[in-house]
Amino acid sequence: MSYAEQIAGFFKGEIRGDDAALDAASRDASLFEVRPSLVVSPRDTEDVKALVKFAAKRKEAGEDISLTARSAGTDMSGGPLSQGIVVDFLKHFKRIIDISGMQATVQPGVYYRDFEKETLAHDLLLPSYPASRDLCTLGGMVANNSGGEKTLTYGKTEKYVRKIKVVLSDGEEYEVRALTMRELAEVSRRKNLFGEIHRKMFELISGHYEEISAAKPNVTKNSAGYYLWNVYDKEKGIFDLTKIIVGSQGTLGLITEATVSLVTPKKHSSLLIAFLPTLKPLASVTDAVLKFNPESFESFDDHTLKVALKLFPAIVKKLNGTLFSLAFQFLPEFWMVATGGVPKLILIAEFTDDTEEAAAARAAAAREALNPFHLKTKIAKNDAEAKKYWTFRRESFNLLREHLSNLRTAPFIDDFVIRHEDMATFLPRLDAILSRYKLIYTIAGHVGDGNFHIIPLMDLRDRKNVVIMRQLADQVYRLVLDFRGTITGEHNDGIIRTPYLPMMYPPVIIKLFEETKRVFDPLNIFNPGKKVGIDKEYPWRHISRT
Repeated sequence: MSYAEQIAGFFKGEIRGDDAALDAASRDASLFEVRPSLVVSPRDTEDVKALVKFAAKRKEAGEDISLTARSAGTDMSGGPLSQGIVVDFLKHFKRIIDISGMQATVQPGVYYRDFEKETLAHDLLLPSYPASRDLCTLGGMVANNSGGEKTLTYGKTEKYVRKIKVVLSDGEEYEVRALTMRELAEVSRRKNLFGEIHRKMFELISGHYEEISAAKPNVTKNSAGYYLWNVYDKEKGIFDLTKIIVGSQGTLGLITEATVSLVTPKKHSSLLIAFLPTLKPLASVTDAVLKFNPESFESFDDHTLKVALKLFPAIVKKLNGTLFSLAFQFLPEFWMVATGGVPKLILIAEFTDDTEEAAAARAAAAREALNPFHLKTKIAKNDAEAKKYWTFRRESFNLLREHLSNLRTAPFIDDFVIRHEDMATFLPRLDAILSRYKLIYTIAGHVGDGNFHIIPLMDLRDRKNVVIMRQLADQVYRLVLDFRGTITGEHNDGIIRTPYLPMMYPPVIIKLFEETKRVFDPLNIFNPGKKVGIDKEYPWRHISRT
């Protein structure tokens, strides 16, 4: 009897093994294609629990079965791709359970765009949304520990998760939250998996506290590995396993619900745009702007601008306008391209405040601070002009994905973070590596955080390009680690970066990652091959050729 037939005996949701369902689940926004054996859509938590118990029983019998959570499939690392059973939360787990006070409780299949409409109706916001804010779900944001344009001020998703309901490897649902030492002692005495996990994880972290603390990347944000250094706050006496479930990419359990704190957004903003003809003054320019505390500080390069102008009709559609009405707005950018005066990098800094005058004053002061650099700068005249630049920044990757034929986006060195003070030295060395290869690529990112997204455009049908990708990954990641950065600040490890974690962390930390996985998931049921347990050849064997 097949798994589909066996699951049908206890499962209320949908079970699909047809080509259309398997093909859809075999891709995300990454380079990879991995075909699952089955796609199931649980109708409720009882379905999830029964599914995990079934998988555990089959695994104990020696069968090769696994469960991998999936929602919108916007991950750029191959995180939700699996040869096992894909558990689709998008179909039924799409309820906003509650918004009250400064918190919201939500199921993993809720689109962020829908969630944001509801929170803004309460004058509240979850500010850790990524660039894919119109496409991603809350489950993906929690599983990947998403960050984006507002991370500079507000931090990543890990900062906002208060409680998580998760089905663990025993097939039971538990609520995970921060515990005091007294509460931890009580939970650790429980004669179940929940108690055992808390007991063992406290022993693991407290027993290697100094080594774990030393391994924490000294950068503004990090998504590489399990966040062991965030769990135990000795000074406050708090032990919080949500800090390790967030960002774990579904490798420790299946999330069924999350409670997140929210912020009250500033009501007014002013956007400063600066055009850099060369990267040389970038670090100093960034320093000058950061002194005025922008809420967001983003960048995109000349390639991104050219692509956006080439795909002008698609940009207009994103702006909800017409070609005629918006063409005038784009004349300065078209003129720059036509005259060959395209800046190497465009910086956009958003200043927000409670009054329009205060926001405008801070943007103006930051602009004045850039005078010694003799740059072309401007302050957006209105919301429409600001939206134009935000659309360039936010939509460039999606536009490339949608409009290329032979070439396709290749996110594999797409998310590193370096310390801000190292940018002036690091970027020329990065450019020297990239210039060895005849590549078309875009650079965008969160310049205020030192977080850069490099997206080459490549013909993946040509095997020579796969060789180039492997060479570049090794070279760029080694350079990043020479500067004590991280190989991923937002997009997480998934298939593409898990094999490189031993380059970033010492062997003792890699062993602790492996032990963490065993503590939570001793049978290796949940999303195997992410964070731990993948060989370096696996990613390159699963490159999508289409």
